[in-house]
Amino acid sequence: MNPQAKLVFVSSLLLGTAITISSNHWVLAWTGLEINTLAILPLISKSHHPRAIEAATKYFLVQAAASALVLFSSMTNAWHTGQWDITQLTNPTSCLILTAALAMKLGLVPFHFWFPEVLQGSPLLTGLLLSTVMKFPPITLLYMTSPSLNPTLLTAMALLSTALGGWMGLNQTQTRKILAFSSISHLGWMAIIISYNPKLTLLNFYLYALMTTAVFLSLNSMKALKLSTLMTSWTKTPTLSAMLMLTLLSLAGLPPLTGFLPKWLIIQELTKQEMAPTATIISLLSLLGLFFYLRLAYCSTITLPPHTTNHAKQWHTSKPTNPMTAVLTVMSLTLLPASPLILSIL
Repeated sequence: MNPQAKLVFVSSLLLGTAITISSNHWVLAWTGLEINTLAILPLISKSHHPRAIEAATKYFLVQAAASALVLFSSMTNAWHTGQWDITQLTNPTSCLILTAALAMKLGLVPFHFWFPEVLQGSPLLTGLLLSTVMKFPPITLLYMTSPSLNPTLLTAMALLSTALGGWMGLNQTQTRKILAFSSISHLGWMAIIISYNPKLTLLNFYLYALMTTAVFLSLNSMKALKLSTLMTSWTKTPTLSAMLMLTLLSLAGLPPLTGFLPKWLIIQELTKQEMAPTATIISLLSLLGLFFYLRLAYCSTITLPPHTTNHAKQWHTSKPTNPMTAVLTVMSLTLLPASPLILSIL
């Protein structure tokens, strides 16, 4: 893609995100979401592969429907209350429609079907944008409207997301699909706590974005789109493979690593809200995710491929690893001791 065109699309993406997260008026928030959708479409379909075109079409249809629902929800609320302010969402019907719209935007169960397909049809770096930057505006809208939303509905959707994200990721061999189901599972953790402690949702999102970015950049350096390619990556980048294994375990939420922090705080908050059974269920469901992260980690570092492998062993990397990968990987592994500082900022 032409560098100038790429600059325009990425700038529009950041502009749309900034407009949505800084707006108080529903129409302005909707405008930001639309700019975001239109800016990411060329980045999804830039390879002109039929699967990429299909992914862009699916993404456009789902996001257009979700944006229409956001607008419909805000208009219904304005009709009943005369308020266009995002924080003044009081009409129950509007709250219900908005929950559905933002669930579609994010890919929460039961509106999750588009996300793995779109991610599978996109390049790795575009997939990174879809998993992190594109999730930020809907998360901020959830954050601003969280007092009005139905906690029971959000808890049910969150448990289903964690369950399905774990189950459907078990049998996948494509790294992008595995990361898509991982994203759905993490969204479940964010949605379950939004009504009780919205700041924890934002903390979870920031740390999830940090770890996912490290994983996507590592996979992009290795050019690993399938598990079979990941098995031969040790010949090319042994150190990066080892660090990828640790980052994946952090994404799974194992204790000495950064990913344990949000899960620990969310379980603690749920217990304070006298929701210990819910906390137990979501903790057990996260074991499903741990299984496929362990399988990815196993493939990237422990498996020796058979000699009949179809992949030629590359002994030199085609280009040096992005320095941001190193910074993000270190942060993905070592932020747990800094948790008192992070909590004091919250």
